[in-house]
Amino acid sequence: MDPLRRQFIEFALQSGVLRFGEFTTKAGRKSPYFFNAGLFCRGSTLGRLARFYAQTLLAAREAGRVKFDMLFGPAYKGITLASSTAVALAELGHDVGFAFNRKEAKDHGEGGVIVGTPLAGRVLIVDDVITEGLAKRESVQLIRSLGAEPAGVVIALDRRERTGPDDALSAQSAVQAFEQAFGVPIVAIADFDDLIEFLDSGSPLAVPAQPYRSAMQSYRSRYGV
Repeated sequence: MDPLRRQFIEFALQSGVLRFGEFTTKAGRKSPYFFNAGLFCRGSTLGRLARFYAQTLLAAREAGRVKFDMLFGPAYKGITLASSTAVALAELGHDVGFAFNRKEAKDHGEGGVIVGTPLAGRVLIVDDVITEGLAKRESVQLIRSLGAEPAGVVIALDRRERTGPDDALSAQSAVQAFEQAFGVPIVAIADFDDLIEFLDSGSPLAVPAQPYRSAMQSYRSRYGV
């Protein structure tokens, strides 16, 4: 499998961010895995995570998938992710500006809802995952309202699963629906198919998760796109 994606999955497992087992999702589904990016909560893990974001973005830009002039982090998780990714990009020789939004407009000092580099040019949104996509939708609307262009979204993991209740599943995943609705690409460091491939990769870290291999396949058959 792709070395960067494999390294990211191993890193997520070692950090306790990715776990295999039996979990109940926010939507009420029984899932054989769980991914919680909020557990990248130490300086060392955040720094390494940011480098994965930066390397993924540079690879996507090289492949012509995205072009961007600056980064934007939706409050709240996206604030840390966008700022740390900007640092990692600068360390790799690509210094770009970044900004984030406040939940409520500030009525004193510099005022407004945007902190950091003024939104201009091609703005790439940085966040952890896309479920219902509300924060990203609001970000796209905000970027456009200020005369800038949303260039795309980068996330840590694409679950690649259909949304909606079990008796009325959508034909698309949250990522696919977002791309279609807003016409912007979404780039993920890794996705569900990478998790399946990782379990077959021979990595020592995959061995404890082998008992959940069939459950992962069943989950993909039921909810995957």
